[in-house]
Amino acid sequence: MARRAGRHSRPATHRPGATSAARPGRAPQTEPSWVVRATSRLDRARTLLIAALMACATLPYLNILFNGFVSDDDTQLVRNPYTRSFRYLKQIFTTHVWSFNGRISNYYRPIMTFGYLVCYQLFGMQAYGFHLVSLLLHVLIVCLVFALTERLTGDRVWAFVAGAFFALHPIHTESVAWIAAVTDLELTFFYLITFGIFLAAARPGGGRSEPLLAAMGGTFLLALLSKEQAMTLPALATVYEHFYRRDRSETSISQKLARYALLWLVGLAYMLLRIHFLGELAPLKRFSQVTPQQIVLSAIALVGQYAGKLLWPVRLCLFYVFYPTTSPFDPRVLAGLAALLALAALFLVFWRSRDPNVRFVSFGIAWFFATLAPVLNAHWLGENVFAERYLYLPSVGVAWLVGWGASWLWSRAASRPAERRALVLAGLAVCGLFAARIVTRDRDFNNDIVLYNQTLELSPDAHIFLNDLGVAYWQQGDFDKAESTWRRVLATDRFYPSALDNLGKLASRRHQYAEAAGFFQRAVENAPSESEPRLHLGETYLAMGLRDAAELQYRAAVALSPLDPNARNDLGLLLFAAGRQNEAEEQFRASVRARPNVIAYDYLGMLSMRRGDVGEAGSDFRAALTLDDSDSYAHFGLGDVYTLAGRKVEALSEYQAGLVKDPTNPQAQAAVRRLRQQMAGAAP
Repeated sequence: MARRAGRHSRPATHRPGATSAARPGRAPQTEPSWVVRATSRLDRARTLLIAALMACATLPYLNILFNGFVSDDDTQLVRNPYTRSFRYLKQIFTTHVWSFNGRISNYYRPIMTFGYLVCYQLFGMQAYGFHLVSLLLHVLIVCLVFALTERLTGDRVWAFVAGAFFALHPIHTESVAWIAAVTDLELTFFYLITFGIFLAAARPGGGRSEPLLAAMGGTFLLALLSKEQAMTLPALATVYEHFYRRDRSETSISQKLARYALLWLVGLAYMLLRIHFLGELAPLKRFSQVTPQQIVLSAIALVGQYAGKLLWPVRLCLFYVFYPTTSPFDPRVLAGLAALLALAALFLVFWRSRDPNVRFVSFGIAWFFATLAPVLNAHWLGENVFAERYLYLPSVGVAWLVGWGASWLWSRAASRPAERRALVLAGLAVCGLFAARIVTRDRDFNNDIVLYNQTLELSPDAHIFLNDLGVAYWQQGDFDKAESTWRRVLATDRFYPSALDNLGKLASRRHQYAEAAGFFQRAVENAPSESEPRLHLGETYLAMGLRDAAELQYRAAVALSPLDPNARNDLGLLLFAAGRQNEAEEQFRASVRARPNVIAYDYLGMLSMRRGDVGEAGSDFRAALTLDDSDSYAHFGLGDVYTLAGRKVEALSEYQAGLVKDPTNPQAQAAVRRLRQQMAGAAP
């Protein structure tokens, strides 16, 4: 029987019955047939495992596609002009998220806003499109967890369990189901890709791949522009290179440094650029009254709180009120110390192992703590010091720990099929419970009223969400519920600006202008950098006949939020009514530059008609109709334009289209009668 030589096989030696050439007419094979079949089976098994992980990551979250925009989605996305046009790319990458409305903030998330912009171009302002992108990101991240774990350990059971744990842990629901929490998905996606490239860029003997290093720098920058927690990656890469990589004893310090130095350089460049654009690394500090000792004690307590949520993800809530810890004997601090001691003990146990895979588990613990550490300092966080979404990236390390445990149990039961069946059943039961919790938690993000009521049920002192619940009732037209809700907020915090502003709007709606002005004035005093209370105060002054005072408030609002079309339009309307046409046009033009809107285009068309520029007026009215084809004012204006141009048929069509929405408009009715008479008289 002839011996087949592969491309990389040694030259055939002459043995009895052997020849040096392959049998004519048959292609040479590089591997024996049984190896090819085994490899094929392994590939099919890997594909099935990945498909199962994708199903785990997708199916429990399908109901989020029916959810709407909730909570911060409104301000951060729906009313943010940066999310609607590529002409704001400079502002997206060089200013903080709230810069469009004049707030002072250290909330710098360029990738988030840019992602919203891309989604808007693809789906418009439809919530399902944004939810779909979040879901796809989660699926990709689960696949990355599997691939990265398999590369690091070579253990497919470990990798699969780690991926399944990450896909199905209910603590991730907030990150996936809430559009505004997409930053944690973006961070984790680019973070894992960067770490994977870091692993792949190393070559045996201390070498490195320059193209892969360049790619690593690019993806790391994207991670940094997603969220500040990415700054932990250079430290983790350094630790891995010196203490965990399998060729560490064969490479010099300079060779190790060459593999991760770029991460430190990119991180330094990011910090310098951020300081340049925002004035300092974090221009806004919360809880400035909290002492350093309280910050440390609170951080310890937070570790215990995060560990507890990972172990028992039942009472999930969007907002947890932060109470600084003042005593080392506080039960929260004691629980945090217990969690830290347990993590330290586990770390030492795994670190001392001679088995590289077992030793790697200690790196998972280091990953968890390192990526969680940046959100343990209350000074650098918002009012939501503790948030479930902050666990999204750290839980990768926990997934490695859980995956190792499952793989160890599976190996021990290798000769006992009954035990393996029990392990499978136990795993399926846990997956089912996790999936069921995800499905029920998804529903909490369906709309504002559901979300806020669920949050307040678990966190009754969260007056931020109590105020927002009042707004949700207002939007539904339930003004009595809205008022009682806002007054409950003021009973807790009588200086709360948003509740004061909202009660002012309610009083103004009831024509109680003096009372409304009082609420708005208090809101302005307590939130001088917010533009909305000033706009509402200006509207109230205008209703009271105080035109000059109203103009001052409108101009202050425009100065605070130059990209807010409402502020521009309100000032433009006041100037238009005062006959200051050039100033009014300037405001309306700025309004449509910020965000194309019907009101501004309608008044620009009217101003163009007044100065005799019929062509410009027609362009403005058509622009309004592209945004809202039922805008009666634009139809009537375009009818006037066609009438002046002698295009009677088109003019009649526009007047009639406008009368569909505004059937009692006397000027339009008169124009239709006049046109019909003229057209009847001109007929033969």
